[in-house]
Amino acid sequence: MRDGDMINGSFLIGSTEATGDDRFAGVNPATGKALEPMFFAAGADDVTRACDLAAAAFPSFSETDPETRAKFLESIGEHIVALGDDLIVRAMAESGLPRARLEGERGRTVGQLKLFAGVVREGEWVHATIDTAMPDRAPLPRPDLRRRHLSVGPVAVFGASNFPLAFSVAGGDTASAFAAGSPVVVKGHPGHPGTGEMVARAIQAAVKDCGLHPGVFSYLPGPSNDLGGALVSNPNIKAVGFTGSRAGGMALVEIAARRPEPIPVYAEMSAINPVILFPAALKARGAALAPAYIQSLTMGAGQFCTNPGLLIAVDSPDLDAFLDAAGKAMTEAQAQQMLTPGIHDAFARGVEALASHDAVTTVARGLVGEGVNQAQGALFRTDAQSFLADAALGHEVFGSSSIVVTVKDMAEAASVLAQLEGQLTATLLMDPEDEAQAAELVPLIATKVGRILANGWPTGVEVCHAMVHGGPFPATSDTRTTSVGTLAIERFLRPVCYQNLPQAMLPACLRDDNPWKIARRVDGVLEQATAA
Repeated sequence: MRDGDMINGSFLIGSTEATGDDRFAGVNPATGKALEPMFFAAGADDVTRACDLAAAAFPSFSETDPETRAKFLESIGEHIVALGDDLIVRAMAESGLPRARLEGERGRTVGQLKLFAGVVREGEWVHATIDTAMPDRAPLPRPDLRRRHLSVGPVAVFGASNFPLAFSVAGGDTASAFAAGSPVVVKGHPGHPGTGEMVARAIQAAVKDCGLHPGVFSYLPGPSNDLGGALVSNPNIKAVGFTGSRAGGMALVEIAARRPEPIPVYAEMSAINPVILFPAALKARGAALAPAYIQSLTMGAGQFCTNPGLLIAVDSPDLDAFLDAAGKAMTEAQAQQMLTPGIHDAFARGVEALASHDAVTTVARGLVGEGVNQAQGALFRTDAQSFLADAALGHEVFGSSSIVVTVKDMAEAASVLAQLEGQLTATLLMDPEDEAQAAELVPLIATKVGRILANGWPTGVEVCHAMVHGGPFPATSDTRTTSVGTLAIERFLRPVCYQNLPQAMLPACLRDDNPWKIARRVDGVLEQATAA
């Protein structure tokens, strides 16, 4: 059987296939019709089996050497590529996303697996630190102390609706957890079950090829919230990775906090990602910035967590001209397919709430879609005082909807920014004449966001070492972390110190002969990695 043929509706617990009593179907959002085949939904007993198996896999997988773990990550990518065009075709049917977008997302998925493989090989994530014994030190001797970072344990990962590949079964949360040495149990998103099963089988094949314990990976799909709750509640799960709605993320945070042993939930949730359009840039480039704003806003039906849902600018004739141009661009914006009927319904409700608000003016609407579940873009306008008076105007509408807040001056812009909740990004659109004013705002903005951009648009998140895709609540449930970039591995690690242990009892990375050949800090001096 070819990789691309591997959809039969079962779910995976380690190396075995499983079925259940309840079934569900994926839905083509372009037609609203169910897709074949039907899929078995995992239940509470399946969660227990998968988590027990993950716990059994943890001792061996967490101690795998860097090369073994890196090859495993690379093998996953190779098996995903081997799925071929069948994966893209299925993902298109389940998500309504275009081929080019999904092919790019597959490349991103494989690329971040390779990136984490490189991180694992380099070994910096171990944070290997050795303070050798000083038996003759007065007044007290120092013991031999050695520290490393170790996986926290099995991790539960929730597949995201808006990225069926890059933030789903083999996405960034899974890749960073595997890199840390954590077995993973994925709760598959019910919006793309066929895509999820295909990718899950690719991971299962990589586990087998690399000779790892089968409990390193399990895949449990299903539409029930109870399934996710059971997964987070399971005592063998030690951390959670989630991308989705604020309501969904907070429900998991509360479940995790009520456990006898509370665990961290790294939830990437809601953001409106403010764009500050400064006066000189507005005057000089407003005509060019307006269509670029609408293009960023409506790209992918606005179903990006970094979508520019808020723009702040000083009220002026230049802003009026900008809004005229932006409104024209919006009226020409094609309606685009949304990911699921539920997401479309939520978008429609959010847009209607803004359109009917007494303090909000509709600037323009996009073209009406000819099919079902298509997003008609929306651009709104209000003033700073109205925005400050009603917190609901700052809530995310997931989709191609944005509100322009007019301010009297940049001091009032600062007041609007100060009241905002935590965000993933903030964007500064500025010319050289604006830089002094912008510089005054940067310290305030840094308290609110995880990434500050200059003269760009926030949609698009580079997968690299320096990237931060996180931010203060409610952008994320833990502002200290990122879900994109190599720093994501730190979420699933914890420090362990070994005092006066014999060499044979130390983990390999802390032994004197350094068999992993990684960089280590010894008696305060950083010693570079050596060739293996």
